[in-house]
Amino acid sequence: MGGDRQSVKTYVPTEQKDVWRDHADELDMSLSEFVRTMVQAGRRGFAPTGSEGREESPSQPADPGGSDLEKRVHAALESGPRSWDELVQAVVGDVEDELEETLDELQERNRIRYSGREGGYVLTDE
Repeated sequence: MGGDRQSVKTYVPTEQKDVWRDHADELDMSLSEFVRTMVQAGRRGFAPTGSEGREESPSQPADPGGSDLEKRVHAALESGPRSWDELVQAVVGDVEDELEETLDELQERNRIRYSGREGGYVLTDE
């Protein structure tokens, strides 16, 4: 990235900001650094692969605190040292697209709906 920096603003519910700030504090990061890192990780488009080099099935449950993450960190570090940002990009995968697809599917099945009046996605009565 170049040396020039620009400010970007976003508005999120207070509860969301509190969660992000707590997570950033746990990682010893500023809130700005945390948000930038998570956005970059979400945009990365990294397709996780299994130990045989095949793409993992999206139906396989993720184990964010378990051995799958450990394997991905290990694999990312095999080629040399990595910064925090590089590790996040290497292990996160494209969660944003997966979330969007899941929300679309749930809306198509009338399990959830988006309500601007209620401040976001809500469960339906079905």
